[in-house]
Amino acid sequence: MTVTTLDPRIVGRLKALLGPQGYSEDPEVIAPLVKDWRGNLGGASILLLRPANTEEVAKVLALCHESGTAIVPQGGNTGLVGGALAQGEPILSLSRLNRIRAVDILNDAVTVDAGCILADIQAAAEKVDRLFPMSLGSEGSCQIGGNLSTNSGGTAVLRYGNMRDLVLGLEVVLADGTMLDGLSGLRKDNTGYDLKQLFIGAEGTLGVITGATLKLFPRPRAVETAFIAVRDPEAAVELLARAQAVSGGAVSGFELIARICLDFVLRHIPGSRDPLAARHDWYVLAEMTAGRASGLRDTMEAVLTEGQEAGLLSDAVLAASEAQREAFWRIRDSISESQNKEGARVAHDVAVPRSRIAGFIAEATRAINAVDPALRVIAFGHIGDGNVHFNVSQAVGASPEAFKTLVPRLSEIVYDLACARGGSISAEHGIGSAKRETIKRYKQPAQLELMRRIKATLDPKGILNPGKVI
Repeated sequence: MTVTTLDPRIVGRLKALLGPQGYSEDPEVIAPLVKDWRGNLGGASILLLRPANTEEVAKVLALCHESGTAIVPQGGNTGLVGGALAQGEPILSLSRLNRIRAVDILNDAVTVDAGCILADIQAAAEKVDRLFPMSLGSEGSCQIGGNLSTNSGGTAVLRYGNMRDLVLGLEVVLADGTMLDGLSGLRKDNTGYDLKQLFIGAEGTLGVITGATLKLFPRPRAVETAFIAVRDPEAAVELLARAQAVSGGAVSGFELIARICLDFVLRHIPGSRDPLAARHDWYVLAEMTAGRASGLRDTMEAVLTEGQEAGLLSDAVLAASEAQREAFWRIRDSISESQNKEGARVAHDVAVPRSRIAGFIAEATRAINAVDPALRVIAFGHIGDGNVHFNVSQAVGASPEAFKTLVPRLSEIVYDLACARGGSISAEHGIGSAKRETIKRYKQPAQLELMRRIKATLDPKGILNPGKVI
């Protein structure tokens, strides 16, 4: 990718516009912001912009639009596809836009700045006895603007939906500095196009999200969590269907975990323990929530009994305390971190219909093993919404460089098989720069052309996050 060279005159104007507190040229400050979490992708920038409010964001974009200066919006930089990495452009950080603007309890809504940390929004909801259900491993550092820009999923999509489903309104600054205030908090507004949906999942290529009104939910009074040894992925999918039927839709999380994932966590994450006495090939981490405790544990036990009688599961343990529940979830949330310690790897964030998950995993595993039987397949993910993280680690003791030469072929295998089953090459991580060329192989030409037209209309000079998505 070509590295952009900044015009010193524009740099001076941007610095003058924001003042001494609104920018940094310190290489040590900028360095963590030009590499991705996995360490696979890198970028470059000499200027970090940190506006203090929406008006300053608008002024920055107006100047960039006027001068034709490209700019890269960035939230918590926890993305995995290079969607927020600059290649010489100024970085537009939303970190100073971090206010909880308002909480409307009767409307079950909270209005926040885009730079708010996800965990802080969860805490603000908890203070008023409400739930903001978006939850993912990086919630302590990711920002809600980034979650919106990538249409984040997380572990509770099955019950509450992804970011598209959790948004009532957005405040957005367009490429030319125009501000769109859509923070109405309405649940029904049938007055034309739903403009906010253009910016959710657009990865900062169509506008910069500066604020959002989000849905809140009643806080569950009861939570039951089980770590379950299932026969195989097919049994896991069937067990989910039974759990939903028995519980009346109370399942809020249903995570598939291969044994190798657990092995990695036990090996590399201090304090982790195997929840069950014996080894099993496949597991499910299942969670149910309800407004009151009465009967929920009985419901979970009924699901487990029914599943065992049907031959879907062989063992299970119910969390007996909040500490044990957190330990179960720590296993799930630590899978990616532990895999990083196993050498070179390639990650695939794909989605397929739930009914086709088992067939996809089996066929993709066979195809990867045909390339090299020593490669290690790490399959896990949000089985409730069809999102499979189908990752591949290098063979033990192999050369990372040799493995990297296989990556294009491995990814093509996985993406071809996912799409052949009616799936997608990206379920929740986005496209960024890493999949920008890949998307052309799988997206319909008419869809790509329409995306280009929308981009050209909203960002005619192409200044917003160039080289990403489209």
